[in-house]
Amino acid sequence: MPPTLSAINPPQGPTTGGTTVTLTGSGLTGATAVRFGSTPAASYTVNSATQITAVSPAGTAGAVAVTVTSPTGTSNAVTFTYVTAVVPVINSLAPNSGPTSGGTSVTITGTGFTGATAVNFAGTPAASFTVTSGSQITAVAPPGSPGGAAVTVTAPGGTSSTSANAYFFYAAPPVLNAANPDQGSTAGGTLVTLSGNSLLNASAVIFGSTNATSFTVVSATQITVTTPPGTGSSPITVITPGGTSNPIGFAYVAPPTLTSLVPSSGPTSAGMVVTLTGANLATATTVAFGTAAVAFTVVSNTQITAVAPVGAAGPVTVTVTTVAGTSASLTYTRVATPSI
Repeated sequence: MPPTLSAINPPQGPTTGGTTVTLTGSGLTGATAVRFGSTPAASYTVNSATQITAVSPAGTAGAVAVTVTSPTGTSNAVTFTYVTAVVPVINSLAPNSGPTSGGTSVTITGTGFTGATAVNFAGTPAASFTVTSGSQITAVAPPGSPGGAAVTVTAPGGTSSTSANAYFFYAAPPVLNAANPDQGSTAGGTLVTLSGNSLLNASAVIFGSTNATSFTVVSATQITVTTPPGTGSSPITVITPGGTSNPIGFAYVAPPTLTSLVPSSGPTSAGMVVTLTGANLATATTVAFGTAAVAFTVVSNTQITAVAPVGAAGPVTVTVTTVAGTSASLTYTRVATPSI
């Protein structure tokens, strides 16, 4: 009894040949020939009495009958369609950048991808790839060096040419060296300058676990960012296509408060030493009597001594400014020296 065929998979391939097809049927043991039309298969393997794998020879565009011959006769035919192979073209990569360590899943869109046999990034094979359709491939980027890597797809029609749309950009991991200032108000709003390397295309700046909503990438070595609200120690990290940076320290500080001035009054002349008592005073940068900044000494987080400046008789506001902001004011009163 001659062999019988029930299916061929895939049912089509390029005119250049080379497509591996699986023939399913019965009575296939001892097959002596597999033909595509009148042309013998480039090669074939009898896997079992119900399956043969064969490699299509070159052919012309159109449908051909595929048959199997054995000592008992020739099978019925199943149809294989030759299609004209086209050179693949890459139109876009998404995303088109990732870390030098590789591992980025890239969607390649274009044409002529059917039967693709290779995807390369600057000559290095993709870690893996899947042909989703004739116009789309998903590929996992291999490790690479910083900079642009030309991506190519090889299919039966040839290898795609290099174009501006076919570059994948490897980014070195971001590095942070310093934050200035490295402290700010718990209320947020402090403008911080971050310095480091490989900071271009940053997608996020994070304080602890909170994303900053406002930042500007000034250059590959600098980012300016406005702090979100927070408390305590909140290390800063930056995320770029190259990955996540090392953390760099940042501390949230409560705004300063003043509760008393001792003495609360003094002469119009300069020189009176005034003790300011309050909270969160350790990072004081300015003590002001009215608009006049004065000399001061931070004694502790709750106490500062300051030298009152010369001024006209009457009340004047006293404030303390720290990295966390400026305190509410207390009143110091200058008293004129009595005259005779």
